[in-house]
Amino acid sequence: MDFTTYLRFLFILTGSLLLVLFVRTWVRLPSQASGKIELDCSEYGSWCTFKNSISGSGNGVFIQKGKPKQQPKVDHDTEVAKHPLDPLTVQEIKKVQRILQKSSIFNHGKFTLHSVVLEEPPKEKVLLWKAGNSLPSRKASIIAWANGHAYQIIVDLALSQIVENQISHENGYPAMTMEDMTSAIKAPLKSKKFVEIIGKRGVNVSDLACLPISLGWFGPGEEGRRLIKVQCYSSAGTANFYMRPIEGLTVLVDMDSKEVLKITDKGKDIPLPKPEGTDYRLSAQKFPMMPPLNPISIEQPNGPSFKVDGHQVKWGSWEFHLKPDPRAGVIISQAAIKDPDTGKMRRVLYKGFTSELFVPYMDPSDAWYFKTYMDAGEYGFGLTAMSLDPLNDCPRNAYYMDGVLASDDGTPYVRPNMVCIFERYAGDIAWRHTECPISGMEIREVRPKVTLVVRMAASVANYDYIVDWEFQTDGLIRLKVGLSGILMIKGTKYQNVDQISPEDDLHGTLLAENIIGVIHDHYITFYLDMDIDGTDNSFVQVKMAKQTVKNGQTPRKSFWKAERHIAQTEKDAQIKLSLIQPSEFHVINPSKKTKIGNPVGYKVVPGGTAASLLDQKDPPQLRGAFTNNQIWVTPYNKSEEWAGGLYVYQSKGDDTLSVWSNRDRSIEKKDIVLWYTLGFHHLPCQEDYPIMPTVSSSFDLKPTNFFESNPILRTAPHYEKDLPTCVALAK
Repeated sequence: MDFTTYLRFLFILTGSLLLVLFVRTWVRLPSQASGKIELDCSEYGSWCTFKNSISGSGNGVFIQKGKPKQQPKVDHDTEVAKHPLDPLTVQEIKKVQRILQKSSIFNHGKFTLHSVVLEEPPKEKVLLWKAGNSLPSRKASIIAWANGHAYQIIVDLALSQIVENQISHENGYPAMTMEDMTSAIKAPLKSKKFVEIIGKRGVNVSDLACLPISLGWFGPGEEGRRLIKVQCYSSAGTANFYMRPIEGLTVLVDMDSKEVLKITDKGKDIPLPKPEGTDYRLSAQKFPMMPPLNPISIEQPNGPSFKVDGHQVKWGSWEFHLKPDPRAGVIISQAAIKDPDTGKMRRVLYKGFTSELFVPYMDPSDAWYFKTYMDAGEYGFGLTAMSLDPLNDCPRNAYYMDGVLASDDGTPYVRPNMVCIFERYAGDIAWRHTECPISGMEIREVRPKVTLVVRMAASVANYDYIVDWEFQTDGLIRLKVGLSGILMIKGTKYQNVDQISPEDDLHGTLLAENIIGVIHDHYITFYLDMDIDGTDNSFVQVKMAKQTVKNGQTPRKSFWKAERHIAQTEKDAQIKLSLIQPSEFHVINPSKKTKIGNPVGYKVVPGGTAASLLDQKDPPQLRGAFTNNQIWVTPYNKSEEWAGGLYVYQSKGDDTLSVWSNRDRSIEKKDIVLWYTLGFHHLPCQEDYPIMPTVSSSFDLKPTNFFESNPILRTAPHYEKDLPTCVALAK
């Protein structure tokens, strides 16, 4: 090649590269007004085509570089409530703080605020309120701890004064504050004995990572003071300190005085597990890495179909109110769906949330017997809800909602991206039918299933819980819980299963050298205030009863039929699920019927049906007695929302859902609350090490004779001309 030819070649190559760079950087399609849509597929470096939604012709390939459009940020300093159930704003929490600081109740000593939330208006006022009306009086509900007592306080924000103040005489204490936990884990370092013990165990103070562990309740010796147990780990060589427990070392601390009351060391012969292979971070992984899957993104060229106005969400036929909450995590209120025939909004659920989580471990040894956590009432399920990670926790086009919370001195703070909302389409089918050839009809009718998801994720120390509320176009609500994170590990002298004798009881599985994953359960109890077309509802158990054919009238020997039993009182509705005695469980409105006479209703479709195997007189199960049944139904009572009781910490179990339900109150044609418990038995396996792939289960609230017919019969299918197509770049 001579020099002139070389220059010509170089010129052509450079021009081509610049042209490609220009095309990849920004090629703008005509505006949507001409039937064409701009599409951003920039994140993944793909060529994208979008067909003309009018003519169906292709528009060519293009890509826009740059970040996806960001949702506008809420200015929390100027935010005001728009709905009676909207959470307290930053300014309202600041006002509560000022009012309390001036109060004679607290100005003579130290006090801590364990909860500052909206005091919701009476249900009847909320139901009567219409958009555009003035809001009912805004009040704050506070749980405070001062002078050795728990206070329940109501502050009227309009009057700028405390209107109710009661010292609690109930058993148990409020949930821990962050200050309670951080001060508790620092307390052992002031003990010379503790520092000496960890030195003998070969752990440097600078490598210590300690956890505050609620201790449940195991008798009168633990009453009269707020106690906590602290156990520690070594973070040397790994971020996953949970895999390096200083086994058998337990410190008992008084949370108020910060005094170390007792140190127990029963693991002197148990070595510290090695750090190798325990770090789960991407930066710590060894090469070669797993081959990556090609990126997946659901593009929405017209934007999402849902709208969020403050805390009100509208999507398809659904409308509901959504708010983050420090104890429950997420609260869904006033969920209603539009009837496809009448166009009217119909009530389904007044209020729903995660009421309590009960996590008992199955090791009765000294360092483990007390690990029977109540994650909502002891730690705060919402307080442990961390900011969600865009594109990984939630997909593109998700809407993020911040949580506005209060610290223990009443100062408000914002937990960004605490909740996300997004539309999900995973190729599922809403309904379909294809006629077979023998009919002579060429029919193929299929509708895609697109759903709306509200998600939060709580990191309660080692464990991560993902909670989804999924709304479907056919009226179904699915409640799904995913479990991930890190197992709670027990140190052991064993390095191989062959070293374990049949007499040894590990209370778990040997996962790696010197590491046992301890057997445990997870129970997540949901509060569901059902309002099916109104408040006066009934609970119906529809039993599937086996019948025997008599008198030889047919070749069949048996069949089953549905037997309906309307629950009269609470004990009638205490349900233990059984595979061999199947039933359906309906909440109906007996005064509202379809055109052909069926009472309108919703049914619970069970899932995650693991049931407790503990003795009901075992102290942890007394506290967690709300898991004795999978289904309960109680009459609506504003004070009965938390299945483990208002004050769970060190409670005895005398203020639980089980106690309320055993009053056996009338529930027929009443404003009723349904409670459902998702249960998981967890026998750890090596695949759970060093961090767990997510496992999940769900249950459904499904329309049952609620609509006159299939409510999504008139939905449209997808057409290729209406959808963007992304094609991978040639390599």
